[in-house]
Amino acid sequence: MNTQSRSDRIVVGVDGSEYSSNTLQMAGRMAAALGGPLDVITCIGMSDYYMASLFEPELTRFTTELEETAKRLVDQGLERAFGSGRPEDLTVTVKFGEPAKVLVEESRGAQLLVVGRRGSGGFLSQPIGSVSRACSAHAQCPVLVVTQDDKG
Repeated sequence: MNTQSRSDRIVVGVDGSEYSSNTLQMAGRMAAALGGPLDVITCIGMSDYYMASLFEPELTRFTTELEETAKRLVDQGLERAFGSGRPEDLTVTVKFGEPAKVLVEESRGAQLLVVGRRGSGGFLSQPIGSVSRACSAHAQCPVLVVTQDDKG
């Protein structure tokens, strides 16, 4: 069965940064507790895609490089979060698009959406980021927002 069509799946949105570890660890615990597969989603924003397209006429080359870089960053995040004990039923998907929109779409039919927030900071020191806020407001399933204050 295609993981994306499974209603028991746990979707986790990560950006591959050092802040992803807590989010991945919590998503792994939730997947184990709820008995669903873990679907790790990372997004390449359209601004990244647009910037890459300006450097070379060969757009597909840069699209591939962006995807490979995103996968490598997520793999590094998975290594930090789980070491050699990665959850068995785990998939990694790279999507092009605005992260909040992609994650809300991915939440359709999922059991749970797990997203992280980087703590206070950013624009006007807001306590919750724009992606986690949008997911909390618009997701089609319950959302768990994981703090990044204690990097794991």
